[in-house]
Amino acid sequence: MNGLTVAAAQRCVIETMRRLGTESVPLQQALGRVLADDVRANRDQPPYDVSAMDGFAIRSADVANAPAVLEIIEDIKAGDMPQKVLAAGQCARIMTGAPVPQGADAVIRVEDTHAQVDDHVQIAVTVKSGNDIRERGESMRTGEVVLAAGTEITPGVVGMLAMVKASSVLVYRQPRVAILSTGDELEGLDEPIDANKIPDANSYALMAQVQALGIEPVLLGIARDDPDHLRGLLQRGLQFDVLLVSGGTSVGVHDYVRPTLEALGVQMKFWGVAMKPGHPMAFGVAPLTWIFGLPGNPVSSMVCFEQFVAPALRSIMGLAKLHRATVSVKLARDVKHRPGRTDFVRVMLSKVADERLATPTGNQGSGILHSMAMAEGLMVIPAESKGIAAGEMVTVQLLDGTGFQGESGGEW
Repeated sequence: MNGLTVAAAQRCVIETMRRLGTESVPLQQALGRVLADDVRANRDQPPYDVSAMDGFAIRSADVANAPAVLEIIEDIKAGDMPQKVLAAGQCARIMTGAPVPQGADAVIRVEDTHAQVDDHVQIAVTVKSGNDIRERGESMRTGEVVLAAGTEITPGVVGMLAMVKASSVLVYRQPRVAILSTGDELEGLDEPIDANKIPDANSYALMAQVQALGIEPVLLGIARDDPDHLRGLLQRGLQFDVLLVSGGTSVGVHDYVRPTLEALGVQMKFWGVAMKPGHPMAFGVAPLTWIFGLPGNPVSSMVCFEQFVAPALRSIMGLAKLHRATVSVKLARDVKHRPGRTDFVRVMLSKVADERLATPTGNQGSGILHSMAMAEGLMVIPAESKGIAAGEMVTVQLLDGTGFQGESGGEW
């Protein structure tokens, strides 16, 4: 039995997610978080009409028949306040961001003037009232909502928060994430090299995937194939909001993860997804924790993280765009496929003659971690496909770490 489709499993996961409350964080630590409350302007910005250009503040009526020569009566820099009121035939030299003096209704750029002689300048063009003036409150007005709850805090949003003097901001709390690898065959990073064992790459690859979402996880280490040892580490993991368990999700006689989780009161929502790699993917819930059972093969583990864990973590954090951004590109060479499971093929992306191409990274074995290290994207082959020929358009999930979208990109 192939298990749930990828799309059905994703829906099952997201439907169980909820936000974890709020916390206040300093603005310097707010990047990547999500606002939990509306943010309102505390002033008009700009606080008065200001010049949008370096030039001259004028009365538009005085240049209706340009060229016209005007008397310069004042210099106004950004940060200065005008001291004089313009009368007919007068102007003020003004810098970008400086307040427009009374009597002026337009600004002329320096480029549209001629030589300045004896405090006079020749204006070469006509302009309408309001030309190159930023009106008071153009950016924001006192009391208006400038950032709505649910807004992801990007660098531009940080700038807006600083504009309203928000030294701290209320955001949705990030989940506490624990990572546990399982299996007697694994060798810890700090253990002596044993040629008969497999280095524990999964803990650190998953750690990096979690860190890429702005969360610092806790590594619980390696649980050996002993029910008591496994139970102790799983109990510790169930004190976190999210527990990622790598390995032990298959059906071998020594795969103790499932019975141990169930004995600890975890309700399994599904066990098995119609996908390749990653078929043994599992998901369950406990009173305090969401549990993801990830395959032991490193590529399978990372691919499952992208399809299920990353969207879940982003949902918990209050983000609206949960899934990796996708692009449509041409396949560089034929790829075979046996119908039945959605396949996620690691690909590199290139551009040839103005066409974007996807090229598989080589051997797609689920234990070949190098294929993931080289990958710039995951090409999605639908479950019903019998293979894709070179030149056909394919959907690729980008793995650049920055782009996300609201939908997964297809019914997989």
